[in-house]
Amino acid sequence: MTEKTEIEMVEVVSSNIHSVGYDATENVLQVRFHGGALYRYLNVPENVYRGFLEADSAGRYLNTEVKGKYEYQKEG
Repeated sequence: MTEKTEIEMVEVVSSNIHSVGYDATENVLQVRFHGGALYRYLNVPENVYRGFLEADSAGRYLNTEVKGKYEYQKEG
């Protein structure tokens, strides 16, 4: 079992998403919601994370580019 790395999170402007972060070594995209839930999306290319930071709507980007395309683990 691999130890989880602390991922630096970046706040985004969104009514639903608090912050996102990326671990380039493990290819993990981490998304924290305002309610406190944390999702770790696995095997995500770095360009998807960069797209998240550049998106006009973080919530829309999550729904169209991430959800349903990558395995995830829910924490918290």
